[in-house]
Amino acid sequence: MNQSDVTPDLELLTAIETLCREAGQAILAVAQGGDLETRAKADDSPVTAADLAAHRVLVEGLARLTPQIPVLSEESDKADIVARRDWQTFWLVDPLDGTREFVNGSGEYTVNVALIQGTRSVLGVVDAPVLRATWSGLDGVGAFREDANGRTTIRVSPEPEVLRVVASKSHLDAQTAALIERLTPVETVSCGSSLKFCRIAEGDADLYPRYAPTCEWDTAAAQAVLEAAGGCVFDAQSLTDGQPDVLRYNARDTLRNPFFIACGQSDGRWRQVLEC
Repeated sequence: MNQSDVTPDLELLTAIETLCREAGQAILAVAQGGDLETRAKADDSPVTAADLAAHRVLVEGLARLTPQIPVLSEESDKADIVARRDWQTFWLVDPLDGTREFVNGSGEYTVNVALIQGTRSVLGVVDAPVLRATWSGLDGVGAFREDANGRTTIRVSPEPEVLRVVASKSHLDAQTAALIERLTPVETVSCGSSLKFCRIAEGDADLYPRYAPTCEWDTAAAQAVLEAAGGCVFDAQSLTDGQPDVLRYNARDTLRNPFFIACGQSDGRWRQVLEC
């Protein structure tokens, strides 16, 4: 079977949701054991035994579910990072998004899995093990949240008079701070990891500007959720250039994302302020 023979559907989405929860349980098991084995990677970002445990669960599980589709994880070998430029369809995985939150004892970290086809993320699952909640999205079908209260369809909200702007829990970059000032009055919503996208997808926030470094595995799954919920993630430079385009994947030699703006309403008031 070729990669192109795989058509993502609700059955596959459900299977990936289950797999992400299994990876989340592997993270919690490491946390409960108390020895995180934290070390710094070459870029000074932290990696723990929990990252690696979740990586193993996801890579092995995806190989069982779709053996014909390659997997690129944040913890993959350098050879895979090079090879992915020739892949048209692949799984893009962040086993533990928000490692700093995890190390600091915050529950606002997630397990992220996305299916990339061409340059788009068409299926995404974001699981928050501590919050016991899972967000998922499938292109052309819709977006969902599942927690102790059951499974619900989620949708972005209409733009309110006072914009709810999501900011990083770890830091606020200068460009984001300047944009927030121009958008005033706003309400700032603080949360970590890819949960920022999910808050917009379920209608609890409106805008997430990001003018700080991220990698493709940080955003792909959550972008699929947000887009399936009716939102959009723009390449910020494309807006500045007057040629709006979405954030794309595997379209550059680097895995580093350009700056971006995630939103519930693509033609909202924030666009007028940004483009002035």
